[in-house]
Amino acid sequence: MSTSLEHLAAVAAAGVPGLAPVAVGPSPDDDADFRSAVVLDASGRRWRVRCPLSPEASVRLETEHLVLRSFTPAVRSRLPFLVPTAAGSVAHGDLHAFVHSHIEGAPLDIDALARMAAEPDPAHHRHVPSAEPPPTLAVQLGRLLAAIHALPTALVLDADLPGYTAELCRQRRLAELRRAADTQRVPSALLRRWERVLEDRAVWRFRPRVVHGDLQEDDLVISLGRVRGVTGWTDLHVGDPAEDFAWLLAARDARLAEGVLEAYAAACRRTSFQAPDGAPDPHLLDRARLNAELALAQWLVRGVDRGAQDLVADAEQMLATLEQDVARRPDTAPGAAVPEGVPGAPVRDGAPEDTVADRSPGGPVPAGTPEGTPSPGTPGASSGGTPQAGPAGSG
Repeated sequence: MSTSLEHLAAVAAAGVPGLAPVAVGPSPDDDADFRSAVVLDASGRRWRVRCPLSPEASVRLETEHLVLRSFTPAVRSRLPFLVPTAAGSVAHGDLHAFVHSHIEGAPLDIDALARMAAEPDPAHHRHVPSAEPPPTLAVQLGRLLAAIHALPTALVLDADLPGYTAELCRQRRLAELRRAADTQRVPSALLRRWERVLEDRAVWRFRPRVVHGDLQEDDLVISLGRVRGVTGWTDLHVGDPAEDFAWLLAARDARLAEGVLEAYAAACRRTSFQAPDGAPDPHLLDRARLNAELALAQWLVRGVDRGAQDLVADAEQMLATLEQDVARRPDTAPGAAVPEGVPGAPVRDGAPEDTVADRSPGGPVPAGTPEGTPSPGTPGASSGGTPQAGPAGSG
């Protein structure tokens, strides 16, 4: 089936009544699962059309469409960034393509974001009519994460999207570890390293929050030094806030994650509807680091399941690099320290116990019940793109 730019423009026209395309261009996306384009209509408005390449990718887009429709004006007012507006959908063979409003700007790679956070460009702030210095990019990201995590859990649970307690989050990671171990391709030193974190119950005492679930640099729309919008809402759920920090650990400059966490903690100290009702737990970055490293194992599992030897070889190489980083610094382990370029977790006051009732798309999930390995497209599962090497790639 064609996924050319011209075909995607026709899909957008079919999905949004009255949309008359006059131009179309490519849009960054996960090339393994989606084809995307930005369409300009006759009135000068821009639209983003996303076409799935597999049934599971189609399900993820349907979830995102549902999420965007649940972002009412009241919900959007709680967020210091723009969220796309769902505009329409159209059958695309056996799958469904979706059309959303387009947010002006472009994503940047993780190291470009780190440089922008460390050395803001004064030219980006000439348009800001304020005597106060504009917030740095790290501060923007910290406030962005705080605003997402402060959203009411009812937004997720009422839409019948998943909700997990801290224990279920731990069990899900255990399931991922077992799947990875079953491939017999993961270095034993890494398996032991991850097991230690998963067996440390102190690391898993946190209050579940609403989380984006698949946040990465490609989901941030940047313009003139500002985060204008956040996209990629396919995995919204209630779970571990550390999931939304894992992508930061791929930056070579450790100050990015440190600055974001500091800004996040400052936002949490505010009494504001845009801030969570409690400080970040002391092991948040420990779990974020574990998630970043397990993403490599998930990439391996995905390659093995699909019989894709190129993916398997890619994942094995990244895991080998991570193993070497760990060997160079034997005291470095999630919950203790970190490989080169990855920030250590600051110690903060203790966090409250979990309070969210379990719920999955199919109904309640008993607390403490181990779940099967999440498939791609479910919260906690790897999305289609190649994962960042995380700690392994930051030395």
